[in-house]
Amino acid sequence: TVPFSHFVSVWCRPVFELNSNVSPKNMVVMKIFRIVKLSFVTLLFMTLSFSSCTQETQNRFGRAVQNWTGTSGVLEVYAGNKLVKRFIEIDKLSTATSSNDGSISRPYRFGYGVLDENFNSVKDPGEKKVYFEFSDYSTSYIFHESTKP
Repeated sequence: TVPFSHFVSVWCRPVFELNSNVSPKNMVVMKIFRIVKLSFVTLLFMTLSFSSCTQETQNRFGRAVQNWTGTSGVLEVYAGNKLVKRFIEIDKLSTATSSNDGSISRPYRFGYGVLDENFNSVKDPGEKKVYFEFSDYSTSYIFHESTKP
């Protein structure tokens, strides 16, 4: 076995450095140790970088991951207690931003989804994907994940 102090002494050596004092078996162990060490340092760096982000930046990152993995969202718009519009197969809702600097949120959301005209939560023939916008202030809405496959 190779003592731990030997691993520490080779901490900064290049991965492919040949050392006549180390057996091939121990060289493999050292390479594995370096890979684990590099993975740990990378994970630590990513964790520290992500934790230093603002909440909005973390939310944007989370939405990007969600967009990549895909969702099947449903947006229901109400007028009082009555359902007046339903959009299905929505990947995401986006918050509009100002056109000057892009950091100020606008008071409306937008997205693309299939307009479910007969409120059966299934895309029927003739129902097409459309663009939609709605106000954050005056629109009563519920956005949720679809329960239908």
